[in-house]
Order: sequence, then C-alpha cells, then structure tokens
Amino acid sequence: MANTYGNPEGMAAPLGFYSHGVVIPPGARVLVSAGQVGVARDSTVPKDFAAQAENTWYNLTLILQDNKMTVNDLVKINHFLTDAANIQTYRGIFTKYLGRVRPASTLLIVAGLARPELLLEVEIVAAQ
Repeated sequence: MANTYGNPEGMAAPLGFYSHGVVIPPGARVLVSAGQVGVARDSTVPKDFAAQAENTWYNLTLILQDNKMTVNDLVKINHFLTDAANIQTYRGIFTKYLGRVRPASTLLIVAGLARPELLLEVEIVAAQ
C-alpha cells in the first residue's frame, strides 16, 4: 500500500510544493535521514548555493537508493536555508528532483549551520 498525500477540503491549498499531511500505511519501512548538506563526494564544499543544493539532493537520492527507495517514498522534508534570497533557486532544484511528488514539508531560514560555509541542510523521512 502506498503513502497517502492529503490536502483536506475546508482549508487553504498549500503555499508551495508540498502536501498538508501524509499517511504512512501500517507495517511500512521508515527511513529517517540525518541532515544532509552540500558536501561533494571528495569532501569539498562549493561556494555557491546552487551547487550545494544540487550536491545535497544528489546525496539524498543516494540514501534513498541505498535503501531501495525513491523520491516517491518521501513523506516529510525539513529544509534549512541560511538566506531567504536563495528560496527561488532552491525550489527550482528540489522540484527537479521531486517531480510531481509532494510530501509534507517545512522550510526554515536559520541563522547558521554547523560550519559557516554550509548554506543549506535537508532532512528527509521516507516510508515504503
């Protein structure tokens, strides 16, 4: 049985690319990721936001693949950006990876992350 995405009648539609709620079916396998940042495979961190966002989502897809899951199994995403000016660029990148999938989602602008050169961090929850 697949996860069920919901946007109840009687409330405003989501403000962005997400669903208001997601139901995980009983007995599903659940994957919870640590926060992922824009570190490349060679442990370098690009200076620009778009490259960090691409690395972050590439790494998240590897975590999903390693667990025999895809973005279709995502139920929740927490996005942490250090600069609101990057929201539009970020939406373009993460929606490229998500396609038509709309998990529950929270996006926060934060004062900083664990290292000053990091410009975003993303956590996912997936279920299958």
